[in-house]
Amino acid sequence: MGTRLPRKLEQKMDIVGEQIKLARLRRNFSIAQVAERATCSPLTISRIEKGAPTVSIGIYLRVLYALQLDEDILLIAKEDKLGKALQDLNLKSRERASKKE
Repeated sequence: MGTRLPRKLEQKMDIVGEQIKLARLRRNFSIAQVAERATCSPLTISRIEKGAPTVSIGIYLRVLYALQLDEDILLIAKEDKLGKALQDLNLKSRERASKKE
Protein backbone atom coordinates (compact mmCIF):
# COMPACT_ATOMS: atom_id res chain seq x y z
CA MET A 1 0.00 0.00 0.00
CA GLY A 2 2.96 2.37 0.62
CA THR A 3 2.26 5.91 1.78
CA ARG A 4 -0.72 6.30 -0.54
CA LEU A 5 -3.99 6.23 1.40
CA PRO A 6 -7.45 5.42 0.12
CA ARG A 7 -9.23 8.61 -1.02
CA LYS A 8 -11.60 8.53 1.96
CA LEU A 9 -8.66 8.52 4.38
CA GLU A 10 -6.84 11.24 2.43
CA GLN A 11 -9.91 13.43 2.86
CA LYS A 12 -9.91 12.79 6.61
CA MET A 13 -6.20 13.62 6.84
CA ASP A 14 -6.92 16.86 4.98
CA ILE A 15 -9.64 17.70 7.52
CA VAL A 16 -7.35 16.95 10.48
CA GLY A 17 -4.63 19.11 8.94
CA GLU A 18 -7.08 21.95 8.41
CA GLN A 19 -8.34 21.68 11.99
CA ILE A 20 -4.79 21.86 13.34
CA LYS A 21 -4.06 24.84 11.11
CA LEU A 22 -7.19 26.64 12.32
CA ALA A 23 -6.24 25.93 15.95
CA ARG A 24 -2.80 27.43 15.29
CA LEU A 25 -4.26 30.51 13.63
CA ARG A 26 -6.81 31.04 16.41
CA ARG A 27 -3.91 31.16 18.86
CA ASN A 28 -2.07 33.56 16.57
CA PHE A 29 0.96 31.25 16.40
CA SER A 30 3.24 31.15 13.41
CA ILE A 31 4.32 27.85 11.90
CA ALA A 32 7.81 28.54 13.27
CA GLN A 33 6.48 29.03 16.80
CA VAL A 34 4.55 25.75 16.77
CA ALA A 35 7.56 23.97 15.26
CA GLU A 36 9.79 25.28 18.04
CA ARG A 37 7.33 24.27 20.76
CA ALA A 38 6.81 20.85 19.19
CA THR A 39 10.56 20.39 18.59
CA CYS A 40 10.20 19.70 14.89
CA SER A 41 10.80 21.60 11.67
CA PRO A 42 8.48 24.21 10.17
CA LEU A 43 8.32 21.97 7.10
CA THR A 44 6.84 19.20 9.26
CA ILE A 45 4.17 21.58 10.58
CA SER A 46 3.33 22.54 7.00
CA ARG A 47 3.06 18.87 6.05
CA ILE A 48 0.72 18.21 8.99
CA GLU A 49 -1.47 21.13 7.99
CA LYS A 50 -1.63 19.75 4.43
CA GLY A 51 -2.64 16.29 5.67
CA ALA A 52 0.54 14.44 4.72
CA PRO A 53 0.16 10.80 5.82
CA THR A 54 3.89 10.25 6.44
CA VAL A 55 4.18 12.36 9.61
CA SER A 56 4.42 10.14 12.68
CA ILE A 57 1.73 10.13 15.31
CA GLY A 58 4.34 11.17 17.87
CA ILE A 59 4.85 14.43 16.00
CA TYR A 60 1.09 14.96 15.86
CA LEU A 61 0.99 14.51 19.64
CA ARG A 62 3.76 17.05 20.15
CA VAL A 63 1.96 19.55 17.89
CA LEU A 64 -1.32 19.00 19.74
CA TYR A 65 0.55 19.50 23.00
CA ALA A 66 2.09 22.73 21.69
CA LEU A 67 -1.45 23.92 20.87
CA GLN A 68 -2.78 22.69 24.24
CA LEU A 69 -5.02 20.19 22.48
CA ASP A 70 -3.27 16.99 23.57
CA GLU A 71 -6.36 15.70 25.41
CA ASP A 72 -8.11 15.47 22.02
CA ILE A 73 -6.02 12.40 21.18
CA LEU A 74 -8.09 10.48 23.72
CA LEU A 75 -11.15 10.93 21.50
CA ILE A 76 -9.75 8.55 18.89
CA ALA A 77 -11.75 5.30 18.88
CA LYS A 78 -13.48 6.33 22.09
CA GLU A 79 -17.00 5.35 21.09
CA ASP A 80 -16.27 2.25 18.96
CA LYS A 81 -19.94 1.60 18.21
CA LEU A 82 -19.16 -1.26 15.83
CA GLY A 83 -16.84 -2.99 18.31
CA LYS A 84 -19.38 -2.68 21.12
CA ALA A 85 -22.15 -4.04 18.89
CA LEU A 86 -19.98 -7.02 17.91
CA GLN A 87 -19.11 -7.61 21.55
CA ASP A 88 -22.79 -7.56 22.50
CA LEU A 89 -23.55 -10.16 19.81
CA ASN A 90 -20.96 -12.48 21.30
CA LEU A 91 -22.28 -12.25 24.84
CA LYS A 92 -24.04 -15.39 25.87
CA SER A 93 -27.53 -14.97 27.15
CA ARG A 94 -27.92 -15.63 30.83
CA GLU A 95 -29.32 -18.98 31.77
CA ARG A 96 -31.70 -19.22 34.67
CA ALA A 97 -31.26 -21.75 37.38
CA SER A 98 -33.83 -24.51 37.37
CA LYS A 99 -36.79 -23.95 39.66
CA LYS A 100 -36.58 -25.77 42.94
CA GLU A 101 -39.74 -27.40 44.06
